[in-house]
Amino acid sequence: MILETPLDSTEIQALTATLDDEYKSRETYAQVIRDFGEVRPFINIVDAEARHASALLALFSKYAVIPPCNRWLGQAARHTSLHAACVASIQGEIDNVAIYDRALTSTKRADILAVYQSLRMASLERHLPAFRRCSERGGR
Repeated sequence: MILETPLDSTEIQALTATLDDEYKSRETYAQVIRDFGEVRPFINIVDAEARHASALLALFSKYAVIPPCNRWLGQAARHTSLHAACVASIQGEIDNVAIYDRALTSTKRADILAVYQSLRMASLERHLPAFRRCSERGGR
């Protein structure tokens, strides 16, 4: 069995930041669903955020790093309307892409880079356009 070289502090910080943001996104979208019902695109994207967190948690496990707790449980932002939630989610996905842009400079490990790139592209190419369409429709 080949043991992986331990992550350095920069790699751990990036992994922690990305997981924290995925937790934040998932909890935010789950709160929208609790507040406004099973509405699109939130019902689709909340599950994607859970998968994103799972992909990152697999890296924590692989490299024997203890992941942070989900500090966003019960702390998600609330919105006055579905439209407001869509608008806020646009910025949330833009911020998420920026976190991955920074994380991509934190390591040269192919497995970690592949996860970061995949999750970044999901936010940029799927989640962001979905929230923009939601906003353009006035939250409908």
